[in-house]
Amino acid sequence: MRTAEFKVDALALVGPTASGKTAGALAIAEHWPIEIISMDSALVYRGMDIGTAKPSAAELAQVPHHLIDIREPTQAYNAAEFARDARVLMTEIRARGRLPLVVGGTLLYLKALRDGLDDLPTANLQLRAEIDAQAAREGWPALHAELARVDPVTAQRLPPHDAQRISRALEVWRGSGKSLSQWFAESDAQRTAPRQLNMPVLSLEPLDRTWLHARIDQRFDAMLAAGLVDEVRALRQQPQLHADLPSMRCVGYRQAWELLDQAEQQNLRFEDLALKLHELGCAATRQLAKRQLTWLRGMDERVVVACDAADALPQTVRVAQGLIAGGL
Repeated sequence: MRTAEFKVDALALVGPTASGKTAGALAIAEHWPIEIISMDSALVYRGMDIGTAKPSAAELAQVPHHLIDIREPTQAYNAAEFARDARVLMTEIRARGRLPLVVGGTLLYLKALRDGLDDLPTANLQLRAEIDAQAAREGWPALHAELARVDPVTAQRLPPHDAQRISRALEVWRGSGKSLSQWFAESDAQRTAPRQLNMPVLSLEPLDRTWLHARIDQRFDAMLAAGLVDEVRALRQQPQLHADLPSMRCVGYRQAWELLDQAEQQNLRFEDLALKLHELGCAATRQLAKRQLTWLRGMDERVVVACDAADALPQTVRVAQGLIAGGL
């Protein structure tokens, strides 16, 4: 397909963790002149390679990649920054006669890129730590019940164990005195939407959830074998890095950090906790995948390819061709 035949501004390739997005993107790159814009909140961090399943040097060499290794783990990067950076990159990539392929599973970034973001309060790490400590004492269902009293609209759409979103909603309430749903309503009334992108969404989703769970378990085992714990140990040597930073709240890193703390406090060999890390890491990754799939299923316009099908890669290429040409 020649550049002139691109009928879209960009193509988004999304899916839950371990669904095969990297392989799908590289397969697409074999057929069209593309550049990949990473849409992953963990891949932005330097020194976090194993636990993020960062593309290998060989994979990075096959096709230009953007928004990987652009921050130190001590620094923040958010959805608004991603949307700004991605739109600039799209313009530059198109000017080079190539097609931007937005690849990843951080779906809040996708929402920011397509629709803009609500103007919410910035993160308050002290409040977040207080909420996490309360949850450790009382459990997340108790905090969900508290959220239901102060923000019933938000609580109604969140399950009682959705720690990340319950925490954020309570953080906003406690920090501003205004509920998250009220922030959303006021922001919707004032927001100026960004220029609408012609960016179809190709989503890799499993027909059989057990297939994805097996992939998650295998991949986490491979991360452990590749040295994930040593990677976290090295990160812990950075004096400004701590467990409450967004980088260390990434799945795998958070669990490894907490167990390393436990080993130090209880004078244990970390090897005695390795099985627990496997269990916690796989469970957290499965929960992440579940949240991603729930978000994706709310996007009626997406085009789905079964990532557990035997012909998933050729199907991904075929569907991508139709979307790039302007529709299936």
